[in-house]
Amino acid sequence: MKSLAMILSLAGCAWLTLASHALAQGAPAGSTQRQAARLTVCATPWNAAIPYPAGSVTSHHGVNFTAAYWTQGNPPFAGSGTAEIGQPWIAAARCAPSAKAKPARPDDNFSPATLKFLQANTGLDGEQWHNIMQLVNKPEQDSLDWPKFYGYCEDIDDERGFTIGIFGATTGGPRDQGPDGPALFKAFDAASGAGNPSVAGGLARAGVRGAMQGPVLKISDSEKVFCGKIGALQNNAAWREAMWQTFYQVYIRYSVQQARQRGFSSALTIGSFVDTALNQGASGGADSLQGLLSRCGGGDEKTFLSRFHAERSKVVDSNEYNKPPNGKNRVKQWNTLLNMGETDLKNADAAVQKVTNWKLK
Repeated sequence: MKSLAMILSLAGCAWLTLASHALAQGAPAGSTQRQAARLTVCATPWNAAIPYPAGSVTSHHGVNFTAAYWTQGNPPFAGSGTAEIGQPWIAAARCAPSAKAKPARPDDNFSPATLKFLQANTGLDGEQWHNIMQLVNKPEQDSLDWPKFYGYCEDIDDERGFTIGIFGATTGGPRDQGPDGPALFKAFDAASGAGNPSVAGGLARAGVRGAMQGPVLKISDSEKVFCGKIGALQNNAAWREAMWQTFYQVYIRYSVQQARQRGFSSALTIGSFVDTALNQGASGGADSLQGLLSRCGGGDEKTFLSRFHAERSKVVDSNEYNKPPNGKNRVKQWNTLLNMGETDLKNADAAVQKVTNWKLK
């Protein structure tokens, strides 16, 4: 399979064009427009959910910062600097926001190989999967910018080990004896060219220390070290390919099968099933996708999906899956789109923005 393409490219000259336009209009010396024209363009804004390895650059409140060492959840502040011993951020000069770049095509969020794979195996295109992922990522990270989370890593203290990447792969623990993290590292080894891929091979490629202990992947590194290594894979093409291959094998394939068995093929139904599977498990338990489906009977697609959403709403805020009221808001996204008639998730930008306009608690 071919390497994955780089995701969103920034329009590097956009701000310069805007500044030149301001000067052409006769902006006075010292004006806001002229000051902005002389400032460095701001880096991507700081995000508390993203790990930043040493050397990472971000912006916060109009200032660019460089990470002195791996950090996550520590906001940069204007007084940061080399003299501030122990501070994770080093402040640079003030910066100017980049002119808003024209949104990339949804297809640009995937490599050509991944697009072809998803189309062949799910019947959905890049725009539909982009919208599904926005809806999935909102209740996970409180963000629609899901491509930023390939390098996400955190121990959320749920006894399931580390949570990794765009679909929350886990390394396993007391409450998760069937983690998908091992499959992800094996897929990473395969996507990197291994002839006989293995979990150990994938760990070695990531520079991570760990080993399988029964079904659980036990990580020997500290959270800081391990998540720093995962964060460094954010733009690794093989890692992104492995992410989608594992996501499909663990959650997407089963979700598509269950939809098709009932004669359903819409992006909204498949997306609803995928979101349930990764949040509550694909099969096995009463509240898993399999368990919920068994309680929904038959009927046409809209009737069935309405019943499915109602059943899911009864269990999502149990704290085992979501902190209230995040679970109900999570389900409401899908059900509102259903009632709006946005079942194909095509040309649905405004609708997706509307249903995700809530704050994660």
